[in-house]
Order: sequence, then structure tokens, then C-alpha cells
Amino acid sequence: MPGLGTRRALELYERYGSPVAILQADPGELEAAGVPPAVARSLASGCTFEEAAEQMERAKSLGAELVAIDDERYPPRLREIFDPPILLFVLGRVELLHSIMVALVGSRVASTYGTTVARRLGRDLAAAGITVVSGMARGIDTAAHEGALEAGATAAVFGCGLDVIYPAENRKLAERIVRQGMIVSEFPFGSPAHPQNFPIRNRTVSGLSEAVVVVEGKQYSGSLITARLALDQNREVFAVPGNITNPMSFGPNLLLKQGAQLVQSAEDILDGLGPQVRAQLARQQPLALETETQLVSGPMSAYAGQILALLHTDTPVYLDELIERLPHLSSSEIIALLFDLEEAGRIRQLPGRCYIRVWKD
Repeated sequence: MPGLGTRRALELYERYGSPVAILQADPGELEAAGVPPAVARSLASGCTFEEAAEQMERAKSLGAELVAIDDERYPPRLREIFDPPILLFVLGRVELLHSIMVALVGSRVASTYGTTVARRLGRDLAAAGITVVSGMARGIDTAAHEGALEAGATAAVFGCGLDVIYPAENRKLAERIVRQGMIVSEFPFGSPAHPQNFPIRNRTVSGLSEAVVVVEGKQYSGSLITARLALDQNREVFAVPGNITNPMSFGPNLLLKQGAQLVQSAEDILDGLGPQVRAQLARQQPLALETETQLVSGPMSAYAGQILALLHTDTPVYLDELIERLPHLSSSEIIALLFDLEEAGRIRQLPGRCYIRVWKD
């Protein structure tokens, strides 16, 4: 209902006891309850029933669930905030709404260091039984989701309808998230990704979570907005320290100055969640990460370790430099080994034929 708003809708719900009672109320009565006249007339006319029925049909065709605030499946943590969404559209594993969640957020234009850290934290938190929450944006969000999918579950919170994949290049990632986790939105099907939707989305990201971890972000970034929302919602805030000369490190470094908990590993986050959450995680059966007994197979496997020794987790190394520093191997042999190491998940190729080492314990 345009012009109504989440908070006013909740106040009406609390006053009347059910949506049916609201829709059957007299317009004058609704105006007396603080509803603008035009909105009161629209509510009383029932003009949105057709659109509501259409939304239900689209949910059914996509296999999505609609979870209202009075539904027992609605996440308890989210219900506690000042302005919880009155309805959630959920695609994927709805049961994760009651799991322990931690948000990983950061810049869309992330550094190699930032994406490496986000991927590792996502993987390690998911392996511990945490559902990693983020917004599926480019950069830090994408890395956090991808890391979590290596070891467990993740939840993507959209600032648009569930049927609008934004950014478009993350379509395959969204499909993986639906299979292994869930996508959540409070926006109806067909809603475009308007800029004003993202601060609204961010309060849901923090509201779902026990804690928010800021990996990277500029001085005036969405991740700092999410951190402020988390503080307002009485959530724990963590930050990953960064290079003081990198503008992307301003946000987390500022949060650390203001008292956020410093993160060097997933253990720092788990320790900061409190004894009750840790006890709940201990009762779960987290998915164990597979250990590799061998980097790569084949006659060249002995040289794989030499390549790994030359790569870093935060600074890319170009192919030409590897060829120069491994004169006993031909360029074709090095390229073949790089391919095998990438397939084994030990390294990652970046644009420009450069490589970084995947951060593993």
C-alpha cells in the first residue's frame, strides 16, 4: 500500500489485531488512527486485492514463501527491531530464518585484501554453523557469499523483488544461494533496485543478525550505515583493520576507534557472540571442511608448492613474474600448474593474468 509505510502498518496491525480488520475499517476511523486520507480511502476501497492475488501467484510459481510478522517462521531477532518488515518474501531454505546469523558487509569496489578476508571469514563462519548474511552486491558481499557456500549456508537480502537479480552478473550466485541457503526480501515481486531501497535493506541485514562485521568501506558508505543500524538495534559490531592509506579502510578503522571489536579471524567473531550463542553452535553439526592431502596430481605436482610459495593472499602476482622466477619451468608448464591449483581451490585468477593465493588454514 503506497504511502502507508512499515511502521504505520505495524501500528495499525497492533491496533486492529488483523489485516482483515484493517481493510474493513471505515476511512474516517483510519484517518483518526493517523493514516493519511488518500491512503485511508485506498485501504477501504480494497483496490490492492488484485495486486495481492497476483503477488501470491508469482510466489507460487517461483516456489517462494511469504512469511508474515505473525508467522511462527518469522525470525525472532528481526521482530525485535523498531521497524521490522511486516512481510518477508523468501526463496530457498526458509528454516534458516531461525538459524544463528552474522552479517558480513563492505564496499562494492573492494580491494584484493578485502575480498580475500571476506571470503575466508564467510567460509569459516559457515563451517562453524553460522548463516552468513549479506546483500549480494559486488565486491565484499559477493566474496562473503561465495566463501560461505564453500562450507555451509548463506542468506542474501535483496533491495528489490526476489525475481529481480541485481547485479545481473550474480545470477549464477543467486541460484547457488537458493539451493544452499536463502534469498530474502521485503519488496514485492517486480520491484526494481532503486537506490532508496538499499538503506531499507540494510536495516534488515543487521536486524536478522547477531552481529555485523564491516570488512571494507569508505567514509560515507552503506556498510557504515549498516553498522550504525546494528548499534541502534543493540547488535555487536566488528571491524577488520585495514591499510591506513587505503580509502576503503576508513570505515572499519573508524569503527575500531569508536569501540568496535577487532577481527583477525572468525574465532574473534565467535568469541564475541556470547556464551549462549556459542553453546547453541556447539550443539549443532557444522559441515566439516575437506582437507587436501595433495595440492595437485600428476607428474608436475612437486612444483605446485613452489608456485604457492610465490603467491600472496592480498597482493596479486602477474604471470610474467612467475615465469621469470621459475626459470626451470616452461611457461606452458606454469600455466598448466596454475590451472590445476585453481581447480583445487588453492589459488584464484584475477583480471590481467595475475593470481592470488586462497587464504586457507
